[in-house]
Amino acid sequence: MLFTDTFSEFYNNVKDSLTDGTFAKLTLAKTIGNTDLMNIYVRPIVEEEVLKLELKYKFQREEIDEIHTIDSAFSRLLEFINNPFLSAILFTTEFDLVYKLNKKRAVSITEAAPSFAHASPVLLEYLDQQQ
Repeated sequence: MLFTDTFSEFYNNVKDSLTDGTFAKLTLAKTIGNTDLMNIYVRPIVEEEVLKLELKYKFQREEIDEIHTIDSAFSRLLEFINNPFLSAILFTTEFDLVYKLNKKRAVSITEAAPSFAHASPVLLEYLDQQQ
């Protein structure tokens, strides 16, 4: 089962938060079963004056980093929705957005109060330099 449409809707909020300077972090969590890959943490980085995303894959015994454009990160993260991750959480300074799959693989996207008071310092510095 592909979750392209629903995850695309969720990811549009990620892109919006990067544009408006409210992005704090993005985490993929809640794996199915006992997997080697435990989490994926996403944070903004600047490479050659271009805003990109670093995907940090947290395995049981190691961590691996990948750098992607904002658009290419979407397709890379989509590969992990439902295999092995059942949730993705976008943390912004305005709200937390939770993308969740239940046991029947029905998708829900819910908004909660923000967990973070400050956006990513890397993002804020990048946006300041763009003005």
